[in-house]
Formats: sequence, C-alpha cells, structure tokens
Amino acid sequence: MLRALAVDDERPSLEELLYLLNADPRIGSAEGAGDATEALRRINRALQSGPGGPEAIDVVFLDIHMPGLDGLDLARLLTGFAKPPLVVFVTAHEDFAVQAFDLKAVDYVLKPVRKERLAEAIRRAAELRDSAPLVPVPIPVHEPDPDHIPVELGGVTRFVAVDDITHAEAQGDYARLHTDRGSHLVRIPLSTLEERWRARGFVRIHRRHLVALRHIGELRLDAGTVSVLVGSEELQVSRRHARELRDLLMRRPTS
Repeated sequence: MLRALAVDDERPSLEELLYLLNADPRIGSAEGAGDATEALRRINRALQSGPGGPEAIDVVFLDIHMPGLDGLDLARLLTGFAKPPLVVFVTAHEDFAVQAFDLKAVDYVLKPVRKERLAEAIRRAAELRDSAPLVPVPIPVHEPDPDHIPVELGGVTRFVAVDDITHAEAQGDYARLHTDRGSHLVRIPLSTLEERWRARGFVRIHRRHLVALRHIGELRLDAGTVSVLVGSEELQVSRRHARELRDLLMRRPTS
C-alpha cells in the first residue's frame, strides 16, 4: 500500500486528486498540502521518521505552477535527499515534461485528471517502490570553502561565488540566492546564511531578505518607508532593521 502526498495550491484540484487517490486500492493513505513549502516540511518529517515510520511518504503527486516554490523547484530539492519519495507530476501544462523526466519523475499526468490515467501512474509508482530504486547522490549541504556555495542546476552541482550573490530571500526552511545571472534555491535557512555571511558584509533588512551591502545601489525614503535598490530590484526594509542599515551604509567605504 502506497503512502501518498498530493501537492496543489488550488483547493478544488487538490480535493479532486485526493478523492481519486483514496479511491485506488493501492493507496493506503493520502494527505494534501496547499503549497511546496508545506510539502517540504511534511516530507522532512517523513524522512526523519524513516521508511517504516508512521509519517513515511512513498510518492508525491505534485503540481508544477504554484506561488513561491514551484513543483520543479521542489523536485530538484528532493534529489538532494538520500532516499527521497517518488514524484509524479500532475499539471495542466504540457511544456515541462522533459524537465520532469530529467528529474527522474515516475510519470507526468495532465489535468483534468482521468481516473484511468492516474491509476497507471500509481501502478508505476508501486512497481518502483517495490523494486530497488537508484539512490541519488546527495548534494553537499555545507560549503567546501567560505568563498563559494554549492547549488544544483539540472542535476549538476556547481559552486557560486558568495561575492556574486546580491541578496538572499527566505522561502520557508530554504533560501533563494540571487545573482546578476539568475537565482538558485538551496536547502539552508536564511538565519544560517545571516550568521555565516555577516562578516562578509551581508545584513538582514527584513525577515525575508538578507542583502550584500556592496550591492546596494540606493537607499530610498518615501513617506516613512525605507527601501533599497539592489540591481534593478527594490526591496523593502523593515522598521526594526532600518536604523542599523543606515548606520552601516554611512560607514561603508566609498571608492
């Protein structure tokens, strides 16, 4: 019997998928999550309890387009676990099938979901669960040196220079690192990065944002609100961090 987790930000779609899953005799239990961050917390608990534990998950039925962390982001993160659950994408979009199977998805089911098509995906997941699956190589969690941080791109681990990171954004227990060339999601809380990079000139400006002082182009004051310009992006500064930020910018060396 498979233990399933369905993830979809649209409540009607989630309820319909859970109904179909619970109607299949091969599904022992099916839970729902309304976004990928909630799903990650649930999967983390499952992995901590172990494959035979009461909170174990065998397969995740995953939507792609969701606010914040999307389904592809979540699937990439799961490749970094030693024994992740299987993934079946359930989506209204045909365009991401190649990326999905590159991430070792079991199946790619299009909405509206047909009972027969979902049953085939469940059959594949059950067969893989009962066989000896390939175990992905874990992505390193800790930095090999203080000047770089490992990120996963299409199944390849690369190292981004910390000096190239303009700011980091909290996404649940994860952080999205922004550079001039794009962004990368890492399995490290923003609070950990704040502590690790404080000596490198990173400062917390908001509960969601950690910014490199050297990449701040402007400090803006408007009707009592404070914001900073980092590249082309304007980021809000919370009141509790505004005074410290102004003091740090005033002391920042100028060239």
